[in-house]
Amino acid sequence: MSQTILYARVSTADQTIEHQRTQAEAAGFKVDEVVADHGVSGVSTKLSERPEGNRLYDKLRGGDTLVVRWVDRLGRNYQDVTDTIREFMRRGVVIRTVINNMTFDGSTTDPTQMAVRDALIGFMAATAQAQAEATKEAQKAGIEAAKSDPRRYRGKKPSYDRAGLELVRSMLAEGAGTTAVSNATGLSRQTVLRIKGDPIGAEEALERWEA
Repeated sequence: MSQTILYARVSTADQTIEHQRTQAEAAGFKVDEVVADHGVSGVSTKLSERPEGNRLYDKLRGGDTLVVRWVDRLGRNYQDVTDTIREFMRRGVVIRTVINNMTFDGSTTDPTQMAVRDALIGFMAATAQAQAEATKEAQKAGIEAAKSDPRRYRGKKPSYDRAGLELVRSMLAEGAGTTAVSNATGLSRQTVLRIKGDPIGAEEALERWEA
């Protein structure tokens, strides 16, 4: 029995799996299952290298439909995206996008239709990579501009305040474990580990926001 699987990739805090599913259902897709990766870059990490994305290669069978919001959910690297789509098409999987309602079907045998399909795949994959590169360059330019004025460049705001930082330091100095410090301060274990691993950097980050 064929199935329709929605693959969602969430790389930022303002994206949600539920939003991507709602969009797909609003566009008329009847989703049987959602497979999603959180906090994974589509530029540097291939679909096959992502924890959940890799599962698609085992789950999808001929006759199944893979739905994505757009091809950039599969990746933002031209070669990776085109290889991925063609691999699934060879397996008999139909790939469909919510945006623009595009369909990529490997069962097409008409040469003209195949040429148009392959051109569209290449164009969309190239667009995804170009958008990613443009965003990266814009972010880089913004950071460099901000760095030119130390008063403006502060980086991400620390999740701890002065009292919290001092408590972490004190507990670590007394030999408390990461979990105990996390529970006592309300900070995540990752934050405690970052402070422990780079106390000077933690102090500097806080000073930038106190200035």
